[in-house]
Amino acid sequence: QVQLVESGGGLVQAGGSLRLSCAASGRTFNPYAMGWFRQASGKEREFVATIKWSDGSTHYADSAKGRFTISRDNAKNTVYLQMNSLKPEDTAVYYCVARTSFGVSYYLLTRANDYNYWGQGTQVTVSS
Repeated sequence: QVQLVESGGGLVQAGGSLRLSCAASGRTFNPYAMGWFRQASGKEREFVATIKWSDGSTHYADSAKGRFTISRDNAKNTVYLQMNSLKPEDTAVYYCVARTSFGVSYYLLTRANDYNYWGQGTQVTVSS
């Protein structure tokens, strides 16, 4: 069984930065891709970014482009989300996700049901 554990959330002022981490554990963890979603209060869960595990190729939602950077450390089974120039509208619970099946181009993995493992979420609050 795979477990994803996020950390790094918190309260930050607008314009500030946060770095989220997600550590994966599991006997034979070999993801095709990992990524991040977020869900603001009263809104639907939305895609933020994804990274192809083998070569580090990345894809971002328009809202994240230019401000967020997703990266991974294969040796540590960890994915990161560096968030800069944060805005109040970035306030949400951020979820780490992983997909273990192959066969779909990573840049198409923007729906929640494209991923079969989810973390418990970490709260990010950006004050104005």
